[in-house]
Amino acid sequence: MSWKLKIFILILVFVITWIVVAPLLANRLIVEEPLGKADAIMVLSGSSVFVERTNRAAEAYKRGVSRLVLLTDDGGHAGWSKVEQRNPKFVELAEQELIRQGVAPKDIRVLDAEITGTIYEAKAIADEIKARHWKSILLVTSAYHTKRTVKTFEREIADKSVKIGVVSYPPGWQTPSPMTWWFSPQGWTMVGGEYLKSLYYWVYY
Repeated sequence: MSWKLKIFILILVFVITWIVVAPLLANRLIVEEPLGKADAIMVLSGSSVFVERTNRAAEAYKRGVSRLVLLTDDGGHAGWSKVEQRNPKFVELAEQELIRQGVAPKDIRVLDAEITGTIYEAKAIADEIKARHWKSILLVTSAYHTKRTVKTFEREIADKSVKIGVVSYPPGWQTPSPMTWWFSPQGWTMVGGEYLKSLYYWVYY
């Protein structure tokens, strides 16, 4: 067997293995723990993927899971708006999208502190839960962010009597499909990046 054929076979085996493993790596990051009722629905900041997150939150709101939807502000700004003549914040666009999807403005609240990561969102809601004596919270984020989200919030809330649920919009809209994520830079950022972030959280938190 020539060396060229050996290399070809090795590459072929790697490609076939990767095609099988890649979707498993993506799906391993996804968890779904819905709640029938919650004291609040919390939409985690996600910059450009705010649409799928707010849509999922609005669905839960309209099903009667909770009459309170919380938003966090990561400080990010969207592109230039010709209508508003400025770069609106993603949290503003998220609030507008919630209203467009049927959430009453009075039922939306933006948490005061500017958030720079999942850990700080968890700390912020832990304070809210303690102050308001909540017993349940439904988290809404993107699919590949769900597993780390649940672990982070469970650690920060640290109260076993508080129910923590998490839901996401099925990947394939603003989030790439588990079958094809590795074809795009966005997929590598969301799936590959999530593994790096999970490792970072494991080491430092």
